[in-house]
Amino acid sequence: MKRIPVSIEDYAGHIMKSLPQGCLLSTSYNDAMNTMTIGWATIGVDWSMPILNVYVRESRFTKTLLEKNPQFTVNVPLEGADVRKILGYCGTKSGREVNKFKDLDLHAIKGEKVDAPAILELPLTIECEVIYKQDQDPDRINEEIKHRYYSMGDYHTVYTGKFVNAYILEED
Repeated sequence: MKRIPVSIEDYAGHIMKSLPQGCLLSTSYNDAMNTMTIGWATIGVDWSMPILNVYVRESRFTKTLLEKNPQFTVNVPLEGADVRKILGYCGTKSGREVNKFKDLDLHAIKGEKVDAPAILELPLTIECEVIYKQDQDPDRINEEIKHRYYSMGDYHTVYTGKFVNAYILEED
């Protein structure tokens, strides 16, 4: 397996274009590994460093893992890849109850600089270390947004990840 280094700046537009269709956020802790579909994230610069903010609901197994190991990867499909089945499954099943990697025959590749997996099927990989986290304050969320996205009261924690590595996986 080869890792072709890339600049996050060169792929920021592609990542932002991919998010509405879905990307995967992957985590691990000890023997537990999980991935979940995300459609919300922001790329930017905080504290003079490039960052990625990801949103994880309180109820998610991914949050449990992130609290134990504050490292993650974001796995992005390349142009033309049909990953709808993967994104659909990972967005509706809980890693507490199923092994998504086994069920979908996903090829988890050990992260290069973080203890979280890259995924061959979504080969553009951004490795991040959490440098800040913030639970959402329901009282500060616009009522229209709250009604549309939080009718069940399952709010998010926003994790700010510092970029530590970016690459595309390619089979030898």
